[in-house]
Amino acid sequence: MNNHPCIFSFFAGSGFLDLGFETSGFNIVYVNEIFSPFMAAYRYSRQVLNLPLPEYGYYDGEAADVTKLSEGLQAQRLWELVQDCRKSNNIVGFIGGPPCPDFSIGGKNRGSLGDNGKLSSAYIELICRNLPDFFLFENVKGLWRTRKHRLFFESLKQQLQQAGYILTERLINAIEYGVPQDRERIIIIGFRNNFIQDIKLEIGNYQLLSEGVFPWKNQILYPQEKVFSYPWHKCDPFKEDSIVPCPNGIPQELTVEYWFRKNDVLKHNNAKHYFQPRSGITKFAVIDEGDNSKKSFKRLHRWRYSPTACYGNNEVHLHPYKIRRISVAEALAIQSLPANFVLPENMSLTNMFKTIGNGVPYLASVALAKTILNFLGLGEIKIVGLPQVAIA
Repeated sequence: MNNHPCIFSFFAGSGFLDLGFETSGFNIVYVNEIFSPFMAAYRYSRQVLNLPLPEYGYYDGEAADVTKLSEGLQAQRLWELVQDCRKSNNIVGFIGGPPCPDFSIGGKNRGSLGDNGKLSSAYIELICRNLPDFFLFENVKGLWRTRKHRLFFESLKQQLQQAGYILTERLINAIEYGVPQDRERIIIIGFRNNFIQDIKLEIGNYQLLSEGVFPWKNQILYPQEKVFSYPWHKCDPFKEDSIVPCPNGIPQELTVEYWFRKNDVLKHNNAKHYFQPRSGITKFAVIDEGDNSKKSFKRLHRWRYSPTACYGNNEVHLHPYKIRRISVAEALAIQSLPANFVLPENMSLTNMFKTIGNGVPYLASVALAKTILNFLGLGEIKIVGLPQVAIA
């Protein structure tokens, strides 16, 4: 068995999920992202990190339309690439998180009929047609928890099971893995039944893998029930450039300020990238540090984790002790990206914040990748020829 499973990545954005898998020992061989500014950022960040090009290339524009990858020449091309990959690599995986506003409680909520909702169906169709050995599907908790979308979610699972996949699912929270952010997402991971038999994994007669069989908890550093019981500060009066020591009794490494310092955000290449409003800045000064009770104009608390990184539409996240919105560098830190991860200067601010908000937090990506490796019995893979990218 090749010790470096190969990954075909779909809806790759700027590569947060891929980076976590790659630094854990997977080979990213195919990258699919239809929005060209995100793909440009993906390429740029990999260049800065000195990571190798994917063997089968980057696909954007029409070649990355997953709704067309199930038919015609593009579908045939993808099938051929998967088969070619199998010749020298025993393990092939698909990973992806289809755009999710149609299932988000705070988003469009159009469900399976929305343009983005249809992409979830298209991704499942891709999996069922190309039959990778395993796959990962990531989406917002609304797809799993909201009654109106749950039937669609169950139908996707049924389709995968009929195609021969054994599934496991979990509602994860990124904070469990050391990300300074309260961010819930539903994850489905599936393995082909034939593949499980081929590698002689003993799992019993399951169609669904329980937490006792699939090691979901192995990579959890901070169990949710413990995290949310710490004496976090709720709100403090805002004071520009104030200095406040970290209070006792909380895990400092889950705080916004810890990550701002860790990533040296004021010296980061994206430090100056933040929105500067023409008006309304006086409102920035009257919101308490830590007051995130409103839909918009949420001020982060330096000694607490961030709410879900979501920077589109009317979501305005303010710096804990400066009269401004948070910068791109600070948002990347909140997504637990390594300090040397950079977005290109010529990317629009809107697209910078959109790709950050859409991305899977880096440390959550690392944890998911390692959980899959543990299940496959591959344990710690020695990574040869890759530069060091800080994981913690």
